[in-house]
Amino acid sequence: MERDLTPLFDPKSVAVVGASDDPAKYGHAVAAQALRAPGRRPVHLVNRRGGTVLGRRAATSLTEIGEPVELVVVSVPGAGFEAAVEEALACGARAIVGITAGFAETGTAGLARQQALAARVREAGAVLVGPNCLGIADNTTELYLASDTFTPGGVALLSQSGNLALELQLRMQRHGLGFSRFVSLGNQADVTLVDLVQDCARHEGTAAIAVYAEDFGDGRAFAQAAAVAGKPVVLLTAGRGTASARSAQSHTGALTTSSDVVAAACRDAGVELVATPREMTVVLAARSSGSRACGRRTAVFTDGGGHGVIAADAAEAAGLDVPELGATTQGRLRAQLWEQSAVGNPVDLAGMGEQNPRSYAETMGGLLAADEVDAVLMTGYFGGYAAAGGGLGGGGATLAEGEEQAAHEVVAHWRATPKPLVVQSMYPQSPSCRALAAAGIPVFSATEDAARALAATVTGASGPPGVAPLPPAAAPLGDAGYHGVRGLLTAAGVPFPQAREVSSEAELLAAADEFPGPYVLKALHLLHKSDAGGVALRLADRQALLAAYRQMHARLGAPAYSVEAMADLDDGIELIVGVNRDPRFGPVAMVGLGGVLTEALHDVAFALAPLPAGRAAALLRGLRSAALFAGVRGKPAVDVAAAADVIERITTVAAAHPEIAELEVNPLLVRPDGVLALDSRAVLA
Repeated sequence: MERDLTPLFDPKSVAVVGASDDPAKYGHAVAAQALRAPGRRPVHLVNRRGGTVLGRRAATSLTEIGEPVELVVVSVPGAGFEAAVEEALACGARAIVGITAGFAETGTAGLARQQALAARVREAGAVLVGPNCLGIADNTTELYLASDTFTPGGVALLSQSGNLALELQLRMQRHGLGFSRFVSLGNQADVTLVDLVQDCARHEGTAAIAVYAEDFGDGRAFAQAAAVAGKPVVLLTAGRGTASARSAQSHTGALTTSSDVVAAACRDAGVELVATPREMTVVLAARSSGSRACGRRTAVFTDGGGHGVIAADAAEAAGLDVPELGATTQGRLRAQLWEQSAVGNPVDLAGMGEQNPRSYAETMGGLLAADEVDAVLMTGYFGGYAAAGGGLGGGGATLAEGEEQAAHEVVAHWRATPKPLVVQSMYPQSPSCRALAAAGIPVFSATEDAARALAATVTGASGPPGVAPLPPAAAPLGDAGYHGVRGLLTAAGVPFPQAREVSSEAELLAAADEFPGPYVLKALHLLHKSDAGGVALRLADRQALLAAYRQMHARLGAPAYSVEAMADLDDGIELIVGVNRDPRFGPVAMVGLGGVLTEALHDVAFALAPLPAGRAAALLRGLRSAALFAGVRGKPAVDVAAAADVIERITTVAAAHPEIAELEVNPLLVRPDGVLALDSRAVLA
């Protein structure tokens, strides 16, 4: 259920408890900011000593104010925090911002205090941001309750770092971006990141949501909220390199890291995942233009061969395609340009800009109009003619005037099409480039930034964002042994070869009579049977099966074995399908090339589970070895659709059993005529 945060962002009145005249205290900075808009709502300052603070009379307590206060900021020593919160609730507070530290971040005792505090606030029907936060601000309602001033704009920043907010502000200003809201997340004792994403999605003044989070809390809920936000969500997070399950006992668990999980959740939810504040700014600048590409086919347009080649490489590194343009498009460009211009892709004016600056606009118009072009990256010298001291002869007036005119014509061509256009220029602050930026076309000084920005405008190849809901919890798995897991998956529609569990030679021979060879013999109760020499394949008949059993039992002494029909491996491809339960994001699926070389090949992809068949097929086709599915060296194509359907069944079973920490089918044999699971295992939490 989404929470009403109106008292937090647009309160009828505000009080700062702990307001101070001492510049070294946080209560001084917050009080000074709160007084920036005294005409919007009553602002009360509270200091237990009374007197004056910042030239205004200070009340000794909230009670002394004599009227209800809707939002209270508490910045007092930790020992007095609970008492201040109780008084705020008694005085009618509907929202509290807890600046004070000393709670969950200090250990078990602090966590207990924090949990009791959050429960009390919720019981009173109020909301709490923090504790251990740096305040909030909402430029759309003139609410200033943080120590710093934020330039107004359309980005809501939800951050666990105050300094990061300051860096982002400096970087964003260069692109004309600012903040609608700033919220320091603190310990998220009550109001969580999910609550804030949901509220910012409803907020008319917010066009994009930027998040810096080290602790997601409920990561799956965050992904679900971001997927339906209807606005760009850009995430910068830290600590993604550590393994999510160091004690993992399956291939899936061993291969799944926190980085994989976060990346999978972001892809499923349509969240742009970035690694640095600079990259976050680049993506926000790109998404603020409003243009989205329906494909990855990118035209690189330059006025110098070196810039064109470098930009083409950067575009491909960012996941874009730079295909050669078709004959029709090349012919149209050739008619506009002179003989030495290149029109294949990259398209290179090759000096024509110095003869006719408006050739930039004419060529741009042709590229944006081409059906085979989804987006355009312009790179190089554009802007230099109008820059002070740039261009030939210091940027002569004629060239400068022509270039500025070309900039306005480029804007007109861009506005006539929904296709994204991003510019890299040696002179990003020139009048010509400022004209582009003012119109909403992102302009960067670095080629790699321009390429990353353009990639951020491409709609997802795997369809619209979405996080599949978890299925209802099923009855706990009673038998986590090999045949118990096999039975669980078989009941869900996952096909297996015929098999029987045996524990003696007599049972072995009886099993061999139930179905014809060749046979497979597996030693049970081993997590990695192949690694331990606990699997024997292609046992032609009863005699071969019995011999393998005697040899294996003498070596391993397993309490039980499985006799199975040998599958036809010809023309098949072995996959791995696994689900690992992450403490923040819940069940996470892994699919990829399987068999005994799973960890060596590491050709796998991740997604939140359960995994719908359509998304499973998209993940399979995105593997490095996906060409194998279509058939190579005379082999027939395999049934990817059948594999995707079985992947959905496996991941749904895992998601419905929270007691299963790891579930894995490896290998899952995909053949031209269907799918067969050849081995499975589960590890209970």
